[in-house]
Amino acid sequence: MTNWIEIKDFNTPELGLYASLSEVQLLRYYEPKPGLFIAESPKVIQRAVNAGYEPISFLVEHRDLEGAAKEILAQFPETPVYTAEYDVLVKLTGFALTRGMLCAMKRRQLPSVEEICQNACRVAVLENVVNPTNIGAIFRSAAALHMDAVLLTGGCCDPLYRRAARVSMGTVFQIPWTYFDKKISWPETGMDSLKKMGFKSVAMALRDDSVSIDDPALLAEEKLAIILGTEGDGLSGQTIADCDYTVKIPMSHDVDSLNVAAASAVAFWELGKKNLNNIQ
Repeated sequence: MTNWIEIKDFNTPELGLYASLSEVQLLRYYEPKPGLFIAESPKVIQRAVNAGYEPISFLVEHRDLEGAAKEILAQFPETPVYTAEYDVLVKLTGFALTRGMLCAMKRRQLPSVEEICQNACRVAVLENVVNPTNIGAIFRSAAALHMDAVLLTGGCCDPLYRRAARVSMGTVFQIPWTYFDKKISWPETGMDSLKKMGFKSVAMALRDDSVSIDDPALLAEEKLAIILGTEGDGLSGQTIADCDYTVKIPMSHDVDSLNVAAASAVAFWELGKKNLNNIQ
């Protein structure tokens, strides 16, 4: 293929996207316009393509050119494909490639919270969740367990960071999401915007003054925003105070808490049943 380029010089400027630029530098690549991100593995890349994201280039292990990557590469016959043996790519990128394929892609302008929530009944809200593995796992649960969208505060890890997108299995490209405008305050203005759109807010918190997660009143609510907090400290006291409900997941064996990703799956399954019923 004429667009396949054998890697012979690690200093080729185009390879800097994979070899030397940090996630933040990629994010700001076209600043003030949306930047770039790196998608990893054929499944994640294909889901990004299906969602309309545009590839800039591919980095592919030799053996995958006619393997797992073949169908994707055939869709973009003019896009550069940088290729080498596995050992060369590991030396270039500094980490083991998952399924032998990376892709640099253009970001898109994020929609507003109002656009995301226009037809939503169940949304997940993440407050300062910083671990990319947790972000990816939460997105996967949100997409699978009947959430309509995910909203993030400014302190959250970027869902398009390579590890977050990979852990999500590409579901970051399948469920609508956006950040609260960084010019507004959270929780004050952000929570107020949710209430104006008709959402009742649910704080997932380790509090005794809580309602049961299977309370019929929760399931009956037309619109719910399920709010989960940062690793370790959980939700801020102000956020909990501003919510309509506080919910604590019942646990046994003297376990006092769940990882935020695990808690999200329980919450989305139970509180997303209204959407499940609508599907059925």
